[in-house]
Amino acid sequence: MGSSMKGVDNLWTTRQSHVQLIHILAMYLTHSVRWIRLKQAADADRLLRRFRLLPQLCLLIGLISVQMQPVHAVTLNEINQYKLYAHSRIIDAKQYRCLELLWIRESNWNPMARNGSHYGIPQLKNAKVRGLDPYTQIDWGIRYLKHRYNGSMCEALAFSKKHGYS
Repeated sequence: MGSSMKGVDNLWTTRQSHVQLIHILAMYLTHSVRWIRLKQAADADRLLRRFRLLPQLCLLIGLISVQMQPVHAVTLNEINQYKLYAHSRIIDAKQYRCLELLWIRESNWNPMARNGSHYGIPQLKNAKVRGLDPYTQIDWGIRYLKHRYNGSMCEALAFSKKHGYS
């Protein structure tokens, strides 16, 4: 019994205790849980970075879509309508011809024209002109020129030529 028990005793003494087994099991479980938590944290961090990039992405898409929209080119027909409207406001043919030449120099009758801080067909230094329709721009421009140059569109044209404007 001594020799066979001794083998069995060795078996029992070489086996790990319950406490050791629980410790090893806990260590493996803790490692697995830590790995899962680290992966979840990395996923959450990645999601947070994506969320932080969202406004920049929206801005980029907006800029691209704005640049991809076709720019409205003023057609010859529209320009002729603007000129006809201006002529209806200035009856005198000579004064109208001076206005026509002036605004060809200034904006080529383009209501979207911009030169520094000057806007629209009459190239007025007023940011409100940008939002106005072409006919209102013409009215504002004629009113300004009449006030500034004593009602003479030809004086305005001569001044523009003398000072090299446009």
